[in-house]
Amino acid sequence: MTEVAEKRPRKERKENADRRRRQLLDAARRSILKNGLARTTLATVATEAGLSQGVAVFYFKSKGGLLTAVLQDLYESYEVHWAGALDAAGPDPKKRLWALVDADFSVEASGPDVLPLWFAFWGELRFTEDYAVIAEAFDDRRSDAVAAVWRGLMPEADALEAAQMAEWMDTLTDGYWLRLHVSPDTFDREAARLATRQCLERLLPDLA
Repeated sequence: MTEVAEKRPRKERKENADRRRRQLLDAARRSILKNGLARTTLATVATEAGLSQGVAVFYFKSKGGLLTAVLQDLYESYEVHWAGALDAAGPDPKKRLWALVDADFSVEASGPDVLPLWFAFWGELRFTEDYAVIAEAFDDRRSDAVAAVWRGLMPEADALEAAQMAEWMDTLTDGYWLRLHVSPDTFDREAARLATRQCLERLLPDLA
């Protein structure tokens, strides 16, 4: 009984810390959407979260630490989303391919509260090593997963060709994400999803 009683407060403290950290990460996202990366500070995030600046400093130490954590969280959320779509699609490679396309043009991956965050951080990859390291690690796993799908679709192709198809697919998606970001009033996610499907079907007619 004593041991359980001693452990419970530590568990509660961890749960409270996790909630507070999540609160600050979500507030940082909102601050970036409102103010951009450059004008987002520990103070703007604390205000957005309804907390003191000292709390933000306690959890993230600096603006750089906080923004790096936001990018890590953004990529983790995206990976959970597309990996979950693959798992739900089952083993059929065609279903897995369309699951990836659908996931990329869902509101969770490319909605109006997410796309501006991607492009804000991507604009800084060349100048912030921590951002570049995070992006490279996640992008490598994504590329491997997409290439595996294409290997299933083209069993006669070699690994290089499958990797090239994966690169073309993600480049296509990135292009449509950019168009959605800069022209949200004249282009929508459903149009982008359908256009992506049509393009991939032309690359590999067996998909149709």
